[in-house]
Amino acid sequence: MGKRLKQQVRGKGTGRYRVPDTITKYKVELPKSENVYIGKVVDIIDDPVRTAVIAKIEYEGGVFYVPAAEGIYTGREIEINGQTPKLGNILKLENIPDGYYVYMIERRKLDGGKYIRSAGGYAIVLSRDEKGVYVKMPSRKVIVFPKDARAIVGVVSGGGYLDKPLVKAGNAYYRFRKLHRIWPRNRGVKMSPYDHPHGGKQHHEGKATTVSRNAAPGQKVGHIAARSTGRKKSKS
Repeated sequence: MGKRLKQQVRGKGTGRYRVPDTITKYKVELPKSENVYIGKVVDIIDDPVRTAVIAKIEYEGGVFYVPAAEGIYTGREIEINGQTPKLGNILKLENIPDGYYVYMIERRKLDGGKYIRSAGGYAIVLSRDEKGVYVKMPSRKVIVFPKDARAIVGVVSGGGYLDKPLVKAGNAYYRFRKLHRIWPRNRGVKMSPYDHPHGGKQHHEGKATTVSRNAAPGQKVGHIAARSTGRKKSKS
């Protein structure tokens, strides 16, 4: 009797491979209100499943959590939906001057902030016209956002967290454990043929690593629906 391959079990999403809903206690989003408020940073929280620390901000309408800007501290006042482009303030993009760093950008009005939330991330406001505000993303791609979409002025805290070496395998184990990820993860070519389609063959695939988009769950490994593989040929 055979056994179910690892990629088949993972595709179904059993308890071992499923991230629980309780992995974080904090919902990170901007307040969904157009009123002008003055908030106050009451706490800086180190959420183990996020790369950036979280700022807990109290205001007249309640409490909300956002990734803390680099340089923010407890007790600092934050202007929400105002006009002043200062560090940590939440403004509409039309009120942020060109050249400013922003993060936690809304794709649409009052959606809570969808772009640039991880440690060290920021975008740059380039220009504006009747179409909207042009913002240069970390990928260097320029996206046009609505003028009434909001963002936070500054850079997400925690930049450079990957510069510190893990040093030993134990640190890597706990790093992935808190994210509920399986570690270490063995390569398919190191397995036996009955464990993985790339197994056997003296630790090399022995066949093409490209696979169809419609392949069965046990066979859908490798380069899925790849247009090309290997080094790109220079056009000369």
